[in-house]
Amino acid sequence: MATSRIHLFLLLLLFLFTSTFITSQQNEDEPPKLSLDSSEQEASYRVIDSVNYAIPRQTIFPNDLCASPPDDIVCDFFTGNNVVTSIHVTELRFGYISDYRQNPHCSPNSALDPLLFTSFKPLRKVFFYKCFTGNKVSLPETIPEGFSSVLEELVFIGNPSLVGKVSSLIGNFTKLRRLVLTGNGFHGSIPGRISDLVSLQEITFSRNSLSDGFPTLYRLRNLKVVDFSHNFLDGNAPDSIGDLTEFLKLDLRFNEFSEDMPFSIGKLKNLEFLYLSYNHFGNYGAPLFLVEMPRLREVYLSGNQFGDRIPEVWKNLEGISGIGFSRMGPQGNIPASMGSSPKNLCYLALDNNNLDGQIPKEFGFLEFANEINLENNNLIGKTPFSDNFRDRIRKKFKLSGNPNLHVVKISGPAISSSASFWWF
Repeated sequence: MATSRIHLFLLLLLFLFTSTFITSQQNEDEPPKLSLDSSEQEASYRVIDSVNYAIPRQTIFPNDLCASPPDDIVCDFFTGNNVVTSIHVTELRFGYISDYRQNPHCSPNSALDPLLFTSFKPLRKVFFYKCFTGNKVSLPETIPEGFSSVLEELVFIGNPSLVGKVSSLIGNFTKLRRLVLTGNGFHGSIPGRISDLVSLQEITFSRNSLSDGFPTLYRLRNLKVVDFSHNFLDGNAPDSIGDLTEFLKLDLRFNEFSEDMPFSIGKLKNLEFLYLSYNHFGNYGAPLFLVEMPRLREVYLSGNQFGDRIPEVWKNLEGISGIGFSRMGPQGNIPASMGSSPKNLCYLALDNNNLDGQIPKEFGFLEFANEINLENNNLIGKTPFSDNFRDRIRKKFKLSGNPNLHVVKISGPAISSSASFWWF
């Protein structure tokens, strides 16, 4: 009996020791129970209420916002001397975020509370999607100097009632990677100070009312994406654009740029997406610079004056999937290599030009094509497309406006690269 009691006592000691050890380990691994500073919490409520006052956030989240934050807010811990010392709001995200996050929509009469720019010093990301669509909301004239110097992303998308100058949003953001201002009411020129944001990887200013010329970007050596489309920018692209060798996408569509594209654009060896449609570029013949861009996946030059002939560059562009050469004015024959070299061509637009001759038979082998537009040219002869090819593309297969072009039947199944080619 005594031995059993001793064993029981030892088991009890072991249990107490193990429980104490596990608890201490958990306490060491878990961050300390810190709460958001009261002034920062109050500012958070204010900013949240300004974009949707109909949802009583202070009632729904009455205690520490960072303990169980709403989808609008992301918090993070901060350390000093390897010890967690504080917790702060690091992301503010209003409006739609993704199909997997059910963020509350912004109110039609959302406002922009000034506390956004004064109360969140460690802020890394700011995101507003379709929040300012009713009453006019003005940006502050300048960003306060105390606004987050660690900001990485500043995004305003689909806010037509948000007005002001882009220069108002250019602060001391030495770590800013993404500056996305799309579909807002911004006007004026793109400030030269943007070149001070040396960490930028993306600048997207599309669908605003920006004017004047192309900004100086030569210092932004990490830049991968520039999208100035759908504005009123004019002048010409500077020769220094060729120094931005990390470029993956350049989108200048629907502006008023003129003169020639600088020859230095050929230095952009990594470029994958080139969109220059509907400007006033050109006047120096075919865009031969394309031959120096072997990684191009899409090129859209429609609505400019790249006259002369379609260049023979397609053997160097085997990976291209989209070509837009509408309303450019080229004449002469369509190069056969345009149909044989690109292996994954999906979209081809050569309409409203002065092209003549026959459609190369290689075009009948474009097995991935889902849209072909050759309308309003001077093409002649018989078409090289099978019935199955035409049926697959249907309304996106366009040949009208070529009075001497004859659509013929081609027997057999859908054409592939190994199929026999029959004319009737």
